[in-house]
Amino acid sequence: MQMNSVSILTVQRLPSYLHYLKGLAAGNVPTVSATVIAEALGLNDVQVRKDLASVSKGGRPKVGYVTTELIHDIELFLGYHNTNRAILVGVGNLGRALLSYEGFAQYGLHIEAGFDLSPDVCGREVAGKPVLPISEMEGYCRRENIRMAVLTVPAVAAQTVSEQLLSCGIRAIWSFASAHLQVPAGVLVRYENMATSLAILSNHLAETLEPCDGE
Repeated sequence: MQMNSVSILTVQRLPSYLHYLKGLAAGNVPTVSATVIAEALGLNDVQVRKDLASVSKGGRPKVGYVTTELIHDIELFLGYHNTNRAILVGVGNLGRALLSYEGFAQYGLHIEAGFDLSPDVCGREVAGKPVLPISEMEGYCRRENIRMAVLTVPAVAAQTVSEQLLSCGIRAIWSFASAHLQVPAGVLVRYENMATSLAILSNHLAETLEPCDGE
C-alpha cells in the first residue's frame, strides 16, 4: 500500500498500535480484534478498524487479526523493514544523545554521521559515528546518497541550515529546532516540539490535580 493513500492521522496512530501489539506478542496472545485494541488505547473502535484495514488485509470476522501478522503488516507499511540512512546536524547535548541512541535501528533509521560548526566537536566520534564540519556536508551527502537529516541546531540557525541541507539533496527533515522551516514542495519536515508536549502535560496536571491544602 502507498503511504499517500492513507491519512496522516492514521499514520500517526499506527506506532501506538504497533507498541501495543508487540506487548501482546510477548505475552503469547495469538489473535486480537480492533475492538480490543481500541479499548486498550482508549480509541474509537470504528476508527481503529478503518486504520487497520488500510494497512492490512488479514482481519477475519469473529477472529480478528493474527497478532504477529498484523505486526508485520504495520511494520512493512511504516517502512521499518527498510533502511533509511541519515545525517544529524547540530552535535550539542541533544545531538550527541540522538547519535548515541541505538533504538532507531528497529525503526529502520541509521544516523551515519554528525555535522557541526564548532571545531571543538568536529573530528571526534560519538558512538562510533564521525562528527564532521558542515563545510563537508554536501560532499558527504552526495557521495553517500543521503536523503534524510535530523536537525538539532538552535532555532536562530534552523532556516539557514535547512537551506544548506536542501542544497545537499536532503528531502526529509526531522527537526528538533523550535522554528518553523520554509521549504519547497516535495520536501517533508516533521517537527519534534518538546515545548508543546510539555505544555500539554503541564495543562493536564493543572486541570486534574486538586489544589493542596491551604492554597
